[in-house]
Order: sequence, then structure tokens, then C-alpha cells
Amino acid sequence: MTVPASLGDFHGAPDPAASTLPQSVAFDSVPRLQTALFDRGASVRAAIKAGVLGIFIGMIPILGVVLTGSLAVFFYRREKGIAPATAISARIGAAAGVVAFAINSLLIAVRIFALHAKQEYLDNLVKVAQTLGYNMADPENQAIIHNLFTPAGLALTFIFGMIFTVLLSAVGGALAAVLFRPSSRS
Repeated sequence: MTVPASLGDFHGAPDPAASTLPQSVAFDSVPRLQTALFDRGASVRAAIKAGVLGIFIGMIPILGVVLTGSLAVFFYRREKGIAPATAISARIGAAAGVVAFAINSLLIAVRIFALHAKQEYLDNLVKVAQTLGYNMADPENQAIIHNLFTPAGLALTFIFGMIFTVLLSAVGGALAAVLFRPSSRS
């Protein structure tokens, strides 16, 4: 199948740059990298699968979230047989991050509020703060930790956690697009 070299612009005027192009382009000679249309259903399925697995992969600090986004792109490519563009891959990875964050948030909320594990969660936050070098004997640092459990503190933690997770998983999706891209044979 061939396509005329000069299709013109939106108003039907011929494109002056098209005169330097060959008269026809065979679609069979174009590498099949981005020729298929984006499949929203496949991307949703890939994001859900990777997001669910991302709960367990997320046990690896920071890298686990990046791997979740990469895994979503891997699932999409395995199902569709094509490598999506980098921007699409970042969106698929971000969607996987949203799924993983939503499930993790639900599990943490159930654990803290329904199972009354607020004190255990506070103790873990204090332990993390101490390993980062904060003096927890200081009343100001104690107030900061306790303010995280106010409605405003919980909302702020939720928003920043969501942004952090989505950005890291989008980076993972974009990296997967670059790393999983088939090599072009010249």
C-alpha cells in the first residue's frame, strides 16, 4: 500500500516541503514500532495488573514504585505486541502507580483506623524520624509527628504520597519505553 507524498495541509493547499519527499512510501518498509493505535482497554488491564503486583514490589523503597510503572509497560507490550511511545508509557506507568497507591492507602487506613494500630504507626514514624537524624525528644518534632494524624495532616500526607507515587511510576513507565524499545535494523 502506498501513500501520495503530497497530501496538502488542512485547507487543501499543497505542502511545499512534500516536493522533496519520494513520491510514495511503502508501509511495509516502516518499522512496526508505533503503527498500531493506542488500546485503552489493554492499558487499563496492564495498569491494574502492575498496580496489584506493585503492592508487593513496593516493599523495595522507591525502586519498587519505579518498577511498578515499568511492569505496567511490560504487560501492555506483551499483550499488544508493540512498544508504546514514551509519553504513553509514562501515562500507563502513572496509572499503575495510582492503582498501587489506592490499594495501599485503603489497606493502611483499614489497619490504622479499623484495627486501632495508630500507636504502632506513630512508633514507626518516630523510628523513621530518628534514623533520619531528627531529635524526637524535641517537643517541636513530636508535635510535627502528631499533627500528621489531624485531618489536615492526613490530607497533606495523602496528596504528597499520591504525587510522589504517580511521578515515580511515570518515570518507570518512560524508562521501560526506552529500555524495551526494539532495536531498529538498518
